[in-house]
Order: sequence, then structure tokens, then C-alpha cells
Amino acid sequence: MDLGLSEEQNMLRMSAHSFLEKECPMTLVREMEEDKRGYPPELWRKMAELGWMGVVIPEEYGGIEGNFLDLTVLLEEMGRTLLPGPFFSTVVLGALTILASGTTTQKEEFLPKIANGEMIFTLAMTEVSTRHDAAGIEVRATTEGDNYVINGTKLFVPNAHVSDYMLCAAKTRDGASPEEGITLFLVDSKSQGISVTILETIAADKQCEVIFDNVRIPKENILGELDKGWSVLDKITQQAAVANCALMLGGAYQVIEMTVAYTKERVQFGRPIGSFQAIQHKCADMATEIDGARYITYQAAWKISAGLPSAMEVSMAKAWVSEAYRRTCGQGHQIHGGIGFTEEHNMGLYFRRAKAMEIAFGDADYHRELIAQQLDL
Repeated sequence: MDLGLSEEQNMLRMSAHSFLEKECPMTLVREMEEDKRGYPPELWRKMAELGWMGVVIPEEYGGIEGNFLDLTVLLEEMGRTLLPGPFFSTVVLGALTILASGTTTQKEEFLPKIANGEMIFTLAMTEVSTRHDAAGIEVRATTEGDNYVINGTKLFVPNAHVSDYMLCAAKTRDGASPEEGITLFLVDSKSQGISVTILETIAADKQCEVIFDNVRIPKENILGELDKGWSVLDKITQQAAVANCALMLGGAYQVIEMTVAYTKERVQFGRPIGSFQAIQHKCADMATEIDGARYITYQAAWKISAGLPSAMEVSMAKAWVSEAYRRTCGQGHQIHGGIGFTEEHNMGLYFRRAKAMEIAFGDADYHRELIAQQLDL
């Protein structure tokens, strides 16, 4: 059984690792936590020149026509360096959705601008209930002539404050089930009636509250079919969950490397703490957690890339990796001791992001419920 990457994917991994190690040091990550914009435009431009924004976009729209597995490789390296900015929201939540469900006109208008780094996208889905299923969508869109008018509030919309367009999920009619009557709209973020507030979060990752107050959207800005948007959302949130796992996997690798290096340098009782069995076993547990996370993440990513049914594998990956990353950070904190809890130490940066990503696109318990359903329980 070959679980390795292709030559091209290994080249992508190595080039991304080298680039991000140089261009995205921890000093930049800390600086962007305090920066209102949340990302440096110069780094965004360089990433666009490398073709990263177009990694899953076909050549006809200015991309490099890679697949979801290529994107997973790239995201893992981004997770290692805690890359700040709207790459995830633009490429995973924006480009993949437009590519899967957009009209030819929508693809021609937006995909080239995403590929060259000209446009930033995001997805406005979560609401006050914080539910991840269709029942959580209560924002309404009503018809008014040739337009739809959207009213309501979305929460935890990533990078909405710097976005050019948002994909907004709204109820366009009441159906027999929560999944019926949901429509996805392409919304210009500068539209009259939209107000955006950056929320204070544990990860300082620029999640926003977005209020829609009589926001008028042309009917041609519907993405996919009217009243049938849930199938689009369900697919993109599954892909986003695996993409999130790739980020967590990269972060976990960095945590264990940082921790093992520390055990070799930190001397206590006259010898490096890595020579003590208790520390060795903690590091062994971390390695086991991460190896399992890698297998289960890439299994799900491969199934998505191959176009195979993957709902079970997606939920298994998100349930496992969410907790594995958090447990890895917890072990790293224990081994580092008090210094790992100081604001100046990088362990805190990874732990805060682990906690935030643990609940993004469904926490472990939510995905365990989905697995149980797949098992017909």
C-alpha cells in the first residue's frame, strides 16, 4: 500500500516549506494578530505569484489545475507556520464552491481574479445558534423585483472585513425539512446595508460578525440552484473540514519538532530531560497521535480528490485530528513547563489555534454523531 506523495506533490511541499520558513516567521504571525487587516499584502502578492491561489483552479481560468490532494499538501505547510490571512476563506471556501456550482459567467468573472490574488472571498454560513447543520440557517432572503433582499446576522465569518465577496447562505422559502429552501448568494462585501465587526477570539484569527440590513442582491448572483443550496454547502463544509485537518496536522508536526528539540536542550538533574522515561513516553504519545492524524487526513483528502463518497472519512478525520492536535499541544505544554505558558513562547500560539480549529466546521462530538448515522445507528 503506497501512502506516499507524487514527485510533484513532494516538490510542492518542499518549495512551500522553504518559502514559508523565510517569509512567515513567528514575528510576522504575532504582528498580524495585532494588525486590523490580519495579513501582509506583500506576502499575499508573493503567494499569488507562486500560483498558490490557483492551485485547484483550472488553467482556463488562470490556475494551475491541481487537485484537492495538492491543496492539502500546501495547507499542511501553512499550518506549520500558522500562516495568517485569507487563503483558506478565499481558496477553500470561495474558489472550490464557485468551481463546483458557479455558472460559466460566474467562473469566468471570479476564478481568474482569485487565482491572481486580486479578490478575497469568504463564506457567511454560521449564525447565532452556531449549528453546523441546515437548521442553523435562519437569515432570510426575500424577492423584490429582480433582486433578493437579505436580512439577518452571520457570525464567525472569516476575513469578512477584508473580503471583496461573501458567499451567503440564506432561507428563500420554508420547506418540509431544514435542508429545503436554502440558497447561496454571491454578495459584494461593499453592498449597502452590510456592517462588519471583527470579533475577539482566542486565536486572534479575524472572525467577524456580519449584519445584513435590507441588502439587495441581483437574482443572477445566486450560486447554484434556487432553494437547493444545502447540497452545495454540505459539500464545501466537508472539504473545509478536511482542509482544516491539514492545517492542524501541520501545526502538530511543528509542535512535536519544537518539543523534542527542547527536551534535548533543557537540562535538569544534570542531564537532558529527554533522557527521562516519562518525557520519552509523552513524546512517543505525541508522535503516535500525529501519525494517526496524518493517515486519516490524507485518506479523506484522497477520497475527495478521487470524487469518491467520503462523508464517513471526513467525519472520522475531523473528529480525530481536532482532539489529536489539542492533545499534542497539551503534551507539549507539559514538557515545556512554565515557559511554554508565557506569551513570548510559541507554544501558546499553536495551542490557541488548536482550540479554535477544534470547533471549526464541527467539533469531535458533532462528527461522531455523523459517523454514528453512517453506521446506521
